[in-house]
Amino acid sequence: MPHAAVYGALEGGGILEGTQPDSGAHVAPSPPHAWRGERRRRGADGQESGTQAARGNRALACHARGAMLARCRRLPVAAIPENHPHHTQAPVPPSPSRPPSYAASATREQTYRYIYPMRVLGMGLGGVAAGSVLLEQQAPPAYWWILVATCFVWPHLAYLLARRSKERYRAEKRNLLIDSAIAGLWVPLMHFNLLPSLVLVTVTTFDKLSTGIKRLWLHSLPGLLGAAGLATLLTRPEPMLQSSHLVVLCTLPLIIVHTLASSIGSYRLIRTVSRQNRQLEELRRTDSQTGLYTRDHWQERADAALRDFRARGEPAYLLMIDIDRFKFINDTLGHSAGDEVISAVGHVIRDCIRAHDSAGRYGGDEFAVVCANTQAGEARAIAERIRACVQDLRLPEQPDLRLTCSIGLAAAQARHDNLRAWMNDADAALYRAKNDGRNQVSGEASPPSVSSAVPSTI
Repeated sequence: MPHAAVYGALEGGGILEGTQPDSGAHVAPSPPHAWRGERRRRGADGQESGTQAARGNRALACHARGAMLARCRRLPVAAIPENHPHHTQAPVPPSPSRPPSYAASATREQTYRYIYPMRVLGMGLGGVAAGSVLLEQQAPPAYWWILVATCFVWPHLAYLLARRSKERYRAEKRNLLIDSAIAGLWVPLMHFNLLPSLVLVTVTTFDKLSTGIKRLWLHSLPGLLGAAGLATLLTRPEPMLQSSHLVVLCTLPLIIVHTLASSIGSYRLIRTVSRQNRQLEELRRTDSQTGLYTRDHWQERADAALRDFRARGEPAYLLMIDIDRFKFINDTLGHSAGDEVISAVGHVIRDCIRAHDSAGRYGGDEFAVVCANTQAGEARAIAERIRACVQDLRLPEQPDLRLTCSIGLAAAQARHDNLRAWMNDADAALYRAKNDGRNQVSGEASPPSVSSAVPSTI
């Protein structure tokens, strides 16, 4: 009887004006110790960038799993903290009178509604199979009354019992156990006719497994065996194992319908799980605040670009981007304005790069871009485009805010044994851009020599 099989699949089965100079204004270069002092003062942003990104990825994964669960069960999702790198707009918190578990409980309480139509169909087809056996055996009228009561009246009675119960989920579990007892009852009443008896017992037990309710199938066995044993003691039937053509024909619809219902349910469940896995992967690799790659996924793409350079000599460039005086923005305008700046700069970077470039949020107010298979002129043009667009950026909530960024540019070299060595060169170029007055691009202007690159696996 396919009602529980389908239900199981469905249950199993998203800076103020004047505080920063314009690009044309002369800016006195800061001494190296001043820049280093600023970097130390921003230790929370710089040093925490790695740990924040790692924590952010873990929190994002938890948030993604919660979002998947919420879409399946319509549960509210807990918001990521506002100052978190992966912060998204927080949903409205649930009402105190309805805690997060309320939606899950409400969904479970509607179990009987999902099972009801399939119980009617499954019990009805089971009744056809049992009726064919009674017809051949010329069973007494009492057997026919039992058939009508168990196969055609019981599904509606089970619905009413669950609907009127204060604990509908528990009542429906009890109904599922009674279903198994009914199947066991009919085994001796059909004189152990082999085909319908095996089909009824197998389908009923499979339904309990398909619900996903822990050990329900095991709890149903005593009722099934007990009902079969009691009916055997009371009726003492003579075994008639052979199934006629009529019995086979009347049993086939139950087999076919149950198989189709289980297959459709499994197909829907697989499609749902596949879609949710894709959504989880997208959440894992995308920083929701900026739309760029997360640190971990960006490092994977940067490692791949470095491997291609060392294996085939394909030139690649790394851009390290830092928002100038970001700590001043946070301290003066607040963290909400800082979040807005990070989000806007992230979108600018995404719009300025090419389709095959990889941009990610490295942590805090730092971003990184890998330009694979790119010549020096192209890489510098991309960096200058990003710098110019950030300088021209205006925020609706902060119209007087003037933003600039500094960019360090480094080409992949044969001496770069790993990504950290490459990033150190880009970070050193970023330091030079900061020390030379900010709001500029610093780094190699000529393409790297790849003649000494030795193919290797990193």
